[in-house]
Amino acid sequence: MSADASAPVTASSGADEYDELLDDLDAAIAEARRKVESGRVRDAENEKVRQGWIRVLAYTANVKRQVQNDSKLADLDERISALEEGE
Repeated sequence: MSADASAPVTASSGADEYDELLDDLDAAIAEARRKVESGRVRDAENEKVRQGWIRVLAYTANVKRQVQNDSKLADLDERISALEEGE
C-alpha cells in the first residue's frame, strides 16, 4: 500500500487507495467477527482472548467509519474544486 512520494496524487488514485483500505478493513472485521463468534469459552483465559477480539472488532469498525468519512470528504473537496474552476 505504499505509494511513491514523487507520484502525483490524482482523484482516481486517492479513491483506489480508499477502496483498497476499505477492503482490508472489511477482511479484518470479518476475521475479528469470526473469532468472536466461533469460540467456546472454557476458561477465563479464553474469555480474555475473546474480549481482546471484541476490542479489535470495535476499533476496526471505527477506523472503517473514519476512512469512509475521509473518502466522502475528499470526494466533496474534489467536487467543490471542480465547481470553483467552472466559475
